Amino acid sequence: MATTPAFDIVFFGGTGDLAVRKLIPALYQAHKAGTLHPEGRIFALGRKPIGIDGYLKVLEQRVKPALGASYDDAAWNGFIQRLNFHTLDANNATDYQALAQTIGNSPDRITVCYLATAPDLFTIICQHLAQVGLNHPCVRVVLEKPLGHDLTSSNTINEAVGQYFTENQIYRIDHYLGKESVQNLMAIRFSNTLFEPLWRREWIDNIQITIAEELGVEERGEFYDRTGALRDMLQSHLLQLLCIVAMEPPASLSEDAIRDEKLKVLKSLKPFSTEDVLAKSVRGQYRSGAINGAPVVAYREENHVAPDSNTETFVALQAEVANWRWAGVPFFLRTGKRMPERVAEIVINFRDVPHALFPMPLGVHSANRLVIRLQPKESVRLYFLAKEPGDAMNLQPTYLNLDFHTMFKARWADAYERLLLDVIRGRLALFMRRDEQAQAWTWVEPILDCWGKYASAPKTYTAGSWGPAASSALASRAGCLWHEET
Repeated sequence: MATTPAFDIVFFGGTGDLAVRKLIPALYQAHKAGTLHPEGRIFALGRKPIGIDGYLKVLEQRVKPALGASYDDAAWNGFIQRLNFHTLDANNATDYQALAQTIGNSPDRITVCYLATAPDLFTIICQHLAQVGLNHPCVRVVLEKPLGHDLTSSNTINEAVGQYFTENQIYRIDHYLGKESVQNLMAIRFSNTLFEPLWRREWIDNIQITIAEELGVEERGEFYDRTGALRDMLQSHLLQLLCIVAMEPPASLSEDAIRDEKLKVLKSLKPFSTEDVLAKSVRGQYRSGAINGAPVVAYREENHVAPDSNTETFVALQAEVANWRWAGVPFFLRTGKRMPERVAEIVINFRDVPHALFPMPLGVHSANRLVIRLQPKESVRLYFLAKEPGDAMNLQPTYLNLDFHTMFKARWADAYERLLLDVIRGRLALFMRRDEQAQAWTWVEPILDCWGKYASAPKTYTAGSWGPAASSALASRAGCLWHEET
């Protein structure tokens, strides 16, 4: 089994929610699978001097129970031998000198610095790393989203980080790009003649991309109230998925060939005018309701959320890619918290046949659609109509189902696990380039500006529903329905 090169990975914010809930478990799974080099070391950094024993107690309480059936005593005991804890204040230059002495500063050893912190700390962390020599060519820095609050702040961070690290050392992570089904979308599109001739405006009626969450803001109320769904999810995750769906075939699978094509899509997105924002965007905020039968409070009643907050927890947009392949095809993007279920999916609705010989079955809006499910269980379904048994020529919808977990018996890597391994191995293809990110902010900013100018409160929706009624109306005006409503 192929392993990574020897490495040191350093988690700034190592006691925070992201590191404990996602990053450490991802590396445990890689260790258990045998893909980590035996000499790979993991350093968690935190402000409190809890030491390695205190840190292991945190992991015992929060990580081990969450691993479920994947937990293995021998694997866990071997994994924690890789772990180290180092006390560090991100603003204290002296602490970085101690860090460099602790991990060493070999110019030939791969060192990954993962900044799982607030974006306003990125600049000072990179500056201090450079001052102690931890920016040599084998150092890679991972930046978590959202990278800034708008285009100006994003550019400021990128320029500051770029003073100390070259572009090929900077890994701007979007964990949705690490999902197996997202990569399979590229494989389906670019290795099968079945789909490529149909993947264009002549045959596709509309495309829907949804990322829905059952969860509320949990313990992130203060962060979320300053950020909102558009910055937190749409500017990053949904636009990246749109790029994968709409991009032209790259010349190769090299990192820049893929990212060049994604950039072309972002540049082709039709800019929003004020009239477009008012007509083709929906802001929502959840009120009290129920999730899986359990009552939940309204967003404004969540901890660390302002009682008069106008922050959106739901966004729906109708976008258009203005090029020859996609002109006129509506792309519907939707994301929200406190939705009925946790689901992320891409739905390709194909046009109906030009002359209908058979009546459309009751309740069926589109005869043919491709549904790529990203979570919670990855799959691809191709829906079509077929005759039901009997004397009458009655059609009913059915589908071909590619269930990856049933079809492929190999172990599945989590998105964060895959991306962490890519960073260690120096693979940039699944990470955002600076110009991609700047272009995404350029497209999003007119929407933010318009919302700010008109300062209208978001439309409320009941927790446990699919968002405000205006979201359904947005799709209806284009002559279609959201996938959940079909």
